[in-house]
Amino acid sequence: MEHKVRVIEPQLLTEQLPQLLQEAESVPLVISGSSMVPFLVHGRDTVYLSKVAQPLKKGDMIFYRRRGGQYVLHRICKVRDGSYDLVGDGQVAIERGIRPEQILAVVKAVRRKGKLLRKGSFLWEFFEHIWLVLRPFRPGIIRVYSCMTGWRRQK
Repeated sequence: MEHKVRVIEPQLLTEQLPQLLQEAESVPLVISGSSMVPFLVHGRDTVYLSKVAQPLKKGDMIFYRRRGGQYVLHRICKVRDGSYDLVGDGQVAIERGIRPEQILAVVKAVRRKGKLLRKGSFLWEFFEHIWLVLRPFRPGIIRVYSCMTGWRRQK
């Protein structure tokens, strides 16, 4: 089955995503940017967004809008009273104070290297739990991985 790809401008995304999430179980979104590397890669991988139906927790990937208007996909690293601290899988700096009203959707599945992954798969669990703990060591780990594999992070 061939999937149609539809490019939506950011302004339209804000307007259409809530309705799309009400009508469908999930909405696919191709990854753009490098903040979720090494788990998700720009242009290669797709996330499946769903409406937030239960309380969010540490390790969840969420799609949100920053106060400045930028759309971002990051992972919750801490749940605070009334807000969330977030970090990309390829980052060490934490973004603090994301409010619930900024959160547009939660990721329930990903298509990584063509393979569908959900909660319970090894890679999902690794990045949801272990990779969060390794946050301070990520630059060194990614450097070693790059040397061993020849992989280079897109800038």
